[in-house]
Amino acid sequence: MMRYLVTGGAGFIGSHVVEHLVEQGREVRVLDNFSAGKAEHLAAVHGRIDLRKGDVRDLERCREVMDGVQVVIHLAAVHEVPRSVENPMETHDVNITGTLNVLWAAHGAGVKRLVLSSSSAIYGESPVNPRTEATMPSPTSSPYAVSKLAGEYYCQLFSRLYQFETVALRYFNVYGPRQDAASPYAAVIPKFVDSLKAQTAPTIYGDGEQSRDFLHIRDCVAATLAACEAPGVSGRFFNIGTGRRTTVNELCAMLQSIIGSDLQPRYEPVRPGDIEHDLADINQARRCLFYEPRMELRQGLATMIGTEDPHDGTQLNTRGACSLESFRA
Repeated sequence: MMRYLVTGGAGFIGSHVVEHLVEQGREVRVLDNFSAGKAEHLAAVHGRIDLRKGDVRDLERCREVMDGVQVVIHLAAVHEVPRSVENPMETHDVNITGTLNVLWAAHGAGVKRLVLSSSSAIYGESPVNPRTEATMPSPTSSPYAVSKLAGEYYCQLFSRLYQFETVALRYFNVYGPRQDAASPYAAVIPKFVDSLKAQTAPTIYGDGEQSRDFLHIRDCVAATLAACEAPGVSGRFFNIGTGRRTTVNELCAMLQSIIGSDLQPRYEPVRPGDIEHDLADINQARRCLFYEPRMELRQGLATMIGTEDPHDGTQLNTRGACSLESFRA
């Protein structure tokens, strides 16, 4: 049986990846230091995974958890742009040194393939939209962006120099259940949802006309697992998004409509590290990973919130989490 190691497996994306691997009958080991991840995220698979506490900055711990592993999905990271601006040293240690530790330990243990979670942040303020994989990286907006590009370069190096299979996935704006709205660095969607439900005006930084490519967690998971098995992709990197553009103002209006709120947002100055537009070209992922996003934004938001969309008429998931059935699309 294939054994997978998921670093950061108690986090937002990681816990969904772990659940789906378990549902597929895979043997799963999780490494997490629980600085951001939560044990309750893995409650549904309690007793069915090998959960190890540890930090990717600890090379010896990385070596210990590689025993018998065939595939590594490396998700452990400092992933918040504002946090990276405030603490670039921590971001470097976790995202660059930590990634090198995981790569070196995996290579030494004879792991078959490593899949890295990278980010669309590596494109920075490039004027090219949609971004293709040929778009020149410009990671000048944040230490986070620099760290993710460095991780990609290390993956390419290991693929070419050590003949170790690696794939990097440039996630765009992933959203869904288990995103932490309480964090001071929380992503825009959970923060908007919490504000509107609490009848507090949501905060928009800038004029709200900045745009993003919002990717539902189940599509993110599907792409990640496809990258674990797709042939002929070692050393490559892929955009993982939807190819659809939504402004922050449009997102806020959509959530207002779904929740049934007429609260108007308040506008604050743009935050350091934020970029203006971010849209994925996903043709390479379609061709090589057979990836196809299936969740429309409005449906994904309503499912995440656990409510009935008044403009849909269909009763959606009310459990506050994606069911495993939803991943089988």
